[in-house]
Amino acid sequence: MTAERQHHRIVVIGTGFAGIGMAVRLKQAGYHDFVVLERADDVGGTWRDNTYPGCRCDVPSHLYSFSFAPNPEWSSTFSPQPEIEAYLRQVTDSFGVRPHIRFGHAVESAAWEDGRWLVRTSAGVFSADVLLSGMGPLAEPSYPKLPGIEAFEGKVFHSAEWDHELDLSGRKVAVIGTGASAIQFVPAIQPEVEELHLFQRTPPWVMPRPDRRISAAEKAIYRRFPLVQKAVRAGIYWGRESMVLGFAKLPGIMKQAQKVAEKHLAHQIRDPELRARLTPDFTLGCKRVLISDDYYPAVAQPNVEVVTDGIAEVTPTGIVTEDGVKHEVDTIIYGTGFRVTDLPVMDLLHGRDGLTLREAWSGGMEAHLGTAVAGFPNFFLLIGPNTGLGHSSMVFMIESQIAYILDALQKMDAAGITEVEVRPEVQRAFVDNVRSSMRNTVWTRGGCTSWYLDAEGRNTTLWPSFTFRFRQLTRHFNPTEYVTR
Repeated sequence: MTAERQHHRIVVIGTGFAGIGMAVRLKQAGYHDFVVLERADDVGGTWRDNTYPGCRCDVPSHLYSFSFAPNPEWSSTFSPQPEIEAYLRQVTDSFGVRPHIRFGHAVESAAWEDGRWLVRTSAGVFSADVLLSGMGPLAEPSYPKLPGIEAFEGKVFHSAEWDHELDLSGRKVAVIGTGASAIQFVPAIQPEVEELHLFQRTPPWVMPRPDRRISAAEKAIYRRFPLVQKAVRAGIYWGRESMVLGFAKLPGIMKQAQKVAEKHLAHQIRDPELRARLTPDFTLGCKRVLISDDYYPAVAQPNVEVVTDGIAEVTPTGIVTEDGVKHEVDTIIYGTGFRVTDLPVMDLLHGRDGLTLREAWSGGMEAHLGTAVAGFPNFFLLIGPNTGLGHSSMVFMIESQIAYILDALQKMDAAGITEVEVRPEVQRAFVDNVRSSMRNTVWTRGGCTSWYLDAEGRNTTLWPSFTFRFRQLTRHFNPTEYVTR
């Protein structure tokens, strides 16, 4: 590592939607002295890393894109992963952001020292007046602790680190987990494998996927009349926003939606015993609602076994469940999601007086507006605590935070402020309000444990209200909520 340190006004970490969106808006606002640090060799974040078969977005394409960069070329109403990754590359290049990116720079630590951020990476040291984190929660795969896994003689990988070199045809595959990734890759690999043993701890609710191809005529209209696509986007947005009523305001609404899911299951799974195994015992919405038209038909095939007994141990040649049955497999694929409430970045960031983010969050992840953390001056998080969504597009939330951060930078410049740090009492009041709003939501009262919840059962992941309310709250940076220097 070179000892020479580069100083920039702003350092941004990550090149997913958050980092790229931030970089574009910085340039547009006249900020050019910034770098974006990226551990990989291209942009894309989770959409670069997750390349498993069948990977696609479950938010409609027109909404899952930047408002300032509409894409008239989406092939279908729900975009496949390669198109989203290509879209992020295209935005990066068309807005001139690539020269600011330092690829192959994995952040190893970031510390607030002498009124600046000192950022150590795998390829050099940087200092910055302001540090912006675009490290999303879907970045670090979560691996379950399975006794005996080290002795397993077959292939093992996580869906987020798909082994494309491995030919699955004729293999006996164990899939562990039945979340958002598994319901996409299981139908894709089921026809290839000899046997598929699906280890399910809790069945998910699955809704029909209203997906369709976007016609050439529609694309031509979007290219020629961008306002038409903007209107379609607005319609999708408000339709999605209405779902908050069921999730957070009037839980009784979820019973009607649940009937749709029950009918979907009954229609696609004829075997009553299998249907019983695939029927959740919690209210729809408590866990992430999944959408698929091919998951149930795949699971009903003769070469698939749904295993609901817990895993006791892994042997060199298979998996033994708690009922004593040994399932002979030669491949294990984890569909076990990500470290969402236990982010590795917690240990890398050191604020005032050496305080780590993990120490600051010992009582649970929290941030004012999901963006600023007490004890961490001149530091802003994109996709921070309680900014996640169960119903709409994260890109909308990201753009709200970007606008807030830009307003902060501009107000700092205008007033000659060199340092801002959110007041602990302001952060506390915001977090208390969020937790109060969370109490009667389906995520808290729906009768499940989910990745939305931390080890103490607190929902530190989701925003418990309408996204337009979050946008209102982040429209302006209020310096009086901060200690300024």
